[in-house]
Amino acid sequence: MENFYNHLYKKQLEAQDMPSNTRIWTWARDLFRLLFPERDPRKLDSVDGVVVMFKQSEVELLDILLKSQNCCECNPEVVVDKFYKSLPGLYEIMLADAQAILEGDPAAKDLREVIRTYPGFLASCIFRMAHELWLQDVPLIPRILTEWAHERTGIDIHPGATIGKYLHIDHGTGLVIGETCIIGEHVKLYQGVTLGALSVEKDLAGKQRHPIIEDYVIIYAGATILGGETRVGHHSIIGGNVWLTSSIEPYTTVYHQSNSKFIDTKPAL
Repeated sequence: MENFYNHLYKKQLEAQDMPSNTRIWTWARDLFRLLFPERDPRKLDSVDGVVVMFKQSEVELLDILLKSQNCCECNPEVVVDKFYKSLPGLYEIMLADAQAILEGDPAAKDLREVIRTYPGFLASCIFRMAHELWLQDVPLIPRILTEWAHERTGIDIHPGATIGKYLHIDHGTGLVIGETCIIGEHVKLYQGVTLGALSVEKDLAGKQRHPIIEDYVIIYAGATILGGETRVGHHSIIGGNVWLTSSIEPYTTVYHQSNSKFIDTKPAL
């Protein structure tokens, strides 16, 4: 037991200067609230107040990066500068996602409701911030952010995925989007959808192993789409509980019927 205790103490010493997961996701949560004051208990009474909060957020991210022992191949100052310069564009994409939810869900009354209450909106916003850091080769932190969103919403989006704007996640619980998945614009995903890999062999790391979903696709609850060579053509509809491992042409409807898959190649209306 003495060796065991010594081992754990050594690990404690090694981890003392590393920022905690809580500190990392708190930074992202506070930035999300700054972008969307509908969710922010803080009330700022001037533009100067907004500027001060953004500067504090930049300082916090820089300190997190500087203290992250595994961030040895990225330049923290450059990462912070690029990230915050990307925020106006990210913000527009986030608003587009919120608008897609409002237009696609009859239960949504206005954008304020979407921003304040919809788990899919929270998950997509945190993903988009994490993805921006992922693109700059920041290790670990993007995963911590999306896993926090996963814990909060039940929506699991890998920060390496590529997702176009106007993403509508409806309900979302149990949704899984893999690392190399590519999703176009105006895509609607329901709960329990899996966009995954056919194989999880380690030698496939870095290769395209998750499906490509083109624009204006709707994928209903419980559908599973697997494989890096699987492409769902634009304007297609994938019904609930469908298991799909091969590509389909645009304007195709696929649905589950009597324990079998039915493919209708007529235009999906």
